[in-house]
Amino acid sequence: MSVEHASGRTVDAYARGDEDIAADELWALEAHLETCRVCRDRLAAAVAEQAPAVMALVDTVRSGLEAELSAAPAVPHGRRRRAAGRTARLARRLSRSLTPTAAPWLAMIAAVTVLALVLDLAGPGVATAAGEVSLVLLLAPVLPVLGVAASWSRGLDPAYELTASAPRAGLPLVLRRTTAVLAVLLPVLLVAGWATGVMIAVWLLPCLAFTSATLALGGAVGVTRAAVALVAVWAAVIVAPALAAGRAPFALQSAALPAWALALALGTAVVIARRGAYCALGAHR
Repeated sequence: MSVEHASGRTVDAYARGDEDIAADELWALEAHLETCRVCRDRLAAAVAEQAPAVMALVDTVRSGLEAELSAAPAVPHGRRRRAAGRTARLARRLSRSLTPTAAPWLAMIAAVTVLALVLDLAGPGVATAAGEVSLVLLLAPVLPVLGVAASWSRGLDPAYELTASAPRAGLPLVLRRTTAVLAVLLPVLLVAGWATGVMIAVWLLPCLAFTSATLALGGAVGVTRAAVALVAVWAAVIVAPALAAGRAPFALQSAALPAWALALALGTAVVIARRGAYCALGAHR
């Protein structure tokens, strides 16, 4: 593949589905296709000419999903598009990384964060059982994990068969969707943490550690199942006792930060070591 465009041999082999193409060459080609309209047009022509059965199958699948996949927001034009600038481009990149139905789930998670903030700011008189413990502090470590589960759920992705069959549908897609979720939710959590006076490191490090643990465990049992299991354990072991006692648990204090840093490093190492596991359909569970 040349520096600017994919070679005709690579595009034709990709269109035919040749099995003698190296995996790194496939990933490089798909990464190039995401940003090069010329090569996408060449690929479309190659598929129509050399693999008409594949084109017919894809058209049939897409026609059945058209109603769900056509919900993307319209791109602004003229002055509005120029004024949007980098923000619009970032929003489009995030939307491409997430499933079409992920936005309502992310909005719900953001709403839960806002509700927790309102209860914290209302004071202990609203919920005397919680005492002085911050709801934002208790929920912040696991809320992004729920977003990761929603963005990678097989049941919430109407085009998961098409997505999972692509060569770059393994760890690169998992990381892109996870990054998109964190990019949406972390600013909300940062504002909520600042408003309640919670130290950023106390909840951000557990949040990242939980996210890496979800991906690490997801390579074995599926990302969605891993997220649900870890959130359930957090609710039973941390949230419920903290609300009953009315104080923040040791796991959410400064003294526990080294343990969370170690958990983050271990989770990241497992994800890297088992990166091939995310190419299986089981990771969509």
